[in-house]
Amino acid sequence: MKKLGFGCMRFPLLNPDDPKSVDLEQVKAMVDLFLKRGFTYFDTAWFYHQGTSEGVVRQALVDRYPRDRFTLADKMPLSSLKDKTAADQEEIFRTQLERCGVDYFDYYLLHNVNAESYETALALDTFSYLLGQKEQGRIRHLGFSFHDSAKVLDRVLTEHPEVEFVQLQLNYLDWESPSVQSRLCYETVVRHGKKVVVMEPVKGGKLADPSPEVAQLFRAADPAASLPSWAIRFAASLEEVMVVLSGMSTLAQVEDNTGYMSDFRPLRQEELALTARAAELIRGDGTVPCTACSYCTQGCPQRIPIPVILALYNGSIRAPGQRDYKGEYQALEVNGSACVYCGQCRRSCPQHIDVIGALKDADAVLGNH
Repeated sequence: MKKLGFGCMRFPLLNPDDPKSVDLEQVKAMVDLFLKRGFTYFDTAWFYHQGTSEGVVRQALVDRYPRDRFTLADKMPLSSLKDKTAADQEEIFRTQLERCGVDYFDYYLLHNVNAESYETALALDTFSYLLGQKEQGRIRHLGFSFHDSAKVLDRVLTEHPEVEFVQLQLNYLDWESPSVQSRLCYETVVRHGKKVVVMEPVKGGKLADPSPEVAQLFRAADPAASLPSWAIRFAASLEEVMVVLSGMSTLAQVEDNTGYMSDFRPLRQEELALTARAAELIRGDGTVPCTACSYCTQGCPQRIPIPVILALYNGSIRAPGQRDYKGEYQALEVNGSACVYCGQCRRSCPQHIDVIGALKDADAVLGNH
């Protein structure tokens, strides 16, 4: 299997304000090109595109290609199982098979394992349930996606050696991050003898559109290479990485990613040094490390569009004057001033961002004061 996977979390939209308005015809063209160039791995989940991603995968991929032409990954949403019973797992799993139109998943994961959600999995014996599905042939390979410390990861892998792979957030910006701990988590997985699937290699697009200084750093080294290619190749260069997921949103992104990954070339030592320098520059630019995953919005009582606000705030820092960031912020139906400080967003953020503080900063800069 080639080392590039198609992440089904950021499909192109007909209406940018409606995550469910997926441009199906464009997705079909993207899927066609991806498969034509020899790539096979697709990754979806229960929550993606507010519950519509799995159905799009069925229409764009499963209904149009033989089952042996692709590999499909899906996930058990642990956050939906809190305060539920073990029987709810079967209902969710059955629904996912129906939504995707398949009899089995090639790869299946417990979604977003952390210290809190792991207790939910233990209470419902989720690992045993999924092993049962594997024995029945409805799962081929079992793993989990993870957002927490290397210490928590070591506990999970020690107590559940039956898993075959772990999906980690891994990119050159988070490699030495004390909160995300990409390197420490990668080394923990390798120590336990498991393979790694990489998510957020370009950190929600942040590494695809860095500051002009960072962009110039990479372009001086290789004018022909796209900026996202540096981030994806960084992750793919790690020996125990099985596949790197890219949440592609346009046909051009599929063209670019499959182009350089068709004949993948690992980063050389001098190129790795450039990514380390780029990480230093990005960490010092004052922007918020939001990946627009939208986990923070799922339980927001005020329905604040947090990723949209943080993108406007980051844009006002990185490219002031390029857009009317203040005007766009103040035109939002709900903005950061509506925050009631409940803390749900901070607890659910995989990036460990102080979301409340970031919303306050954004409102101070962009609000009508």
